[in-house]
Amino acid sequence: MPTPPKKAQQMAKVTEPRRFVFLLLDRFTMLSFASAIEPLRIANRVSGQTLYVWKLAGEGGDMATCSNGASFKLDMGLDEIEREDTLLVCGGVDVQKATTRGVLNWLRREARRGVTMGGLCTGAHALAKAGLLDGKKATIHWENQDGFLEEFEEVKLTKSVFVMDGNRWSTAGGTSSIDLMLKVIASDHGEDLANTVADQLIYSTIRTDQDTQRLSIPTRIGVRHPKLSQVIQMMEGNIEDPMSPADLAEEVGMSTRQLERLFRRYLNRSPKRYYMELRLQKARNLLMQTDMSVINVALACGFASPSHFSKCYRAHYNTTPYRERGTQGGGTGVRLSI
Repeated sequence: MPTPPKKAQQMAKVTEPRRFVFLLLDRFTMLSFASAIEPLRIANRVSGQTLYVWKLAGEGGDMATCSNGASFKLDMGLDEIEREDTLLVCGGVDVQKATTRGVLNWLRREARRGVTMGGLCTGAHALAKAGLLDGKKATIHWENQDGFLEEFEEVKLTKSVFVMDGNRWSTAGGTSSIDLMLKVIASDHGEDLANTVADQLIYSTIRTDQDTQRLSIPTRIGVRHPKLSQVIQMMEGNIEDPMSPADLAEEVGMSTRQLERLFRRYLNRSPKRYYMELRLQKARNLLMQTDMSVINVALACGFASPSHFSKCYRAHYNTTPYRERGTQGGGTGVRLSI
């Protein structure tokens, strides 16, 4: 990499380094971890100062393995940290299993001492399980939102890329850690340094906590049709109490037959079929991410009859909800696709 310009090296004033402690849960996601630690390293490099230092922590204090199989040597176990430290919990696959009693007790103890904490990727699940996000705004990867909403009713879950609510932070996973850390760097040492770090990362579009994590509906479905997008948005917002095709059509000012033709033309399926697929996808998320009973999952996804739910689920996924739950070890694993 080229030598940073002198201007960038002079952006930050000499100060005591801020220390981050990264708690690496078993099978954490490397991308969200790297996206958090690299901006700190680059901030040090381009400023010509040691603005940030960090430690890697984990239960046992020896090694931590991420979801892609790579292992990291830890600097410490679940030891007491400084009150001024910032603790970031790095989660990933099967975060419920990785959030052990020892981890929960450590998080609660450090929280009582006033430590600022954040959850990267599914790390917000560990913080919520410890009761540290009650009454707070938070975010988590969109794929894990259904299960999170069911388990942690006291948390104000958003769809933001990242959230900073007082001394509790969370990110949606993936590259959203970059956006969070650029916000931290800008707050600590100014926008110029944060922008210089973003340039070094070739990160051209810095997102804020007002940006949502999922692509827009037109981008996701590959179709730009305002009424179609509006109908799909209504479907996604009414999973537990599904709306009829007639009601959906009326809401957007068209007939049921026109709505049918719209879906056939652009999505090659009926509105009823598309709606069913959305409901079944949510059901699958709940089966794989929560301990909800199959009956309660059925009700949460708009199925009045468990037998009808099972029939529809088997037709779509070629397995029953009960077998799906069984393959996931009783529904105790929170999966993540990235």
